[in-house]
Amino acid sequence: MGFNCGIVGLPNVGKSTLFNALTETAAAQAANYPFCTIEPNVGRVGVPDPRLGELARIGKSQKIVPTTLEFVDIAGLVRGASKGEGLGNQFLANIREVDAIVHVLRCFEDSDVTHVEGSVDPVRDAETVETELMLADLEGLEKRQIGLQKRAKNGDKEAIAQLTLIDPIVAALQAGKPARTAVPKGEEEAAKRLQLLTTKPVLYVCNVEEASAGSGNAFSERVFAMAAAQGARAVVVSAAIEA
Repeated sequence: MGFNCGIVGLPNVGKSTLFNALTETAAAQAANYPFCTIEPNVGRVGVPDPRLGELARIGKSQKIVPTTLEFVDIAGLVRGASKGEGLGNQFLANIREVDAIVHVLRCFEDSDVTHVEGSVDPVRDAETVETELMLADLEGLEKRQIGLQKRAKNGDKEAIAQLTLIDPIVAALQAGKPARTAVPKGEEEAAKRLQLLTTKPVLYVCNVEEASAGSGNAFSERVFAMAAAQGARAVVVSAAIEA
């Protein structure tokens, strides 16, 4: 079974350029204005695995079918997305369907490429996106929590069990922490069924200028520090070169 990753981030950070590079296509339009991408672009890439050739030889297989990694280029998010600003509702619905998040952050200066916030600050941008995802999770869980609390008062054992999972997550979200930080031990599979946005694993992609592609820059260093504090991973790419 393939694994799918949603490419997310603010408008104009290089999401579609990265998508085109990863999928070796020009399927996603890349342009210097917000919301260039509206409908999500989808591309599938075979995952190289030298073991498949050896297994095919042993088993005398006539055809080798590698597993695939699916990338979904999702519309850019802006402040207020959890309340429907920009393409917020569509963005959140699309990201809810993916297994993991590839969060693209702009880590380069270029006066010819507009930034929706007016300046380059990848950590601020990451927090903007994460905040909108947390607010969307919180709104949905609080509504569910109210119904479960009513049932729990009447002795509904299933509702009581669900509240054991949901209550600490709601508390974390209200404190400004993503849901992944509050999933009770042993409840990971149950938490997945809640389809929360902030329980998905995140890979931060620092999109840098060509000169910094090999070693990163001051912007990407801040992203790596942020990722380390979260227990997440980060990588440096220059999407324009790769595309």
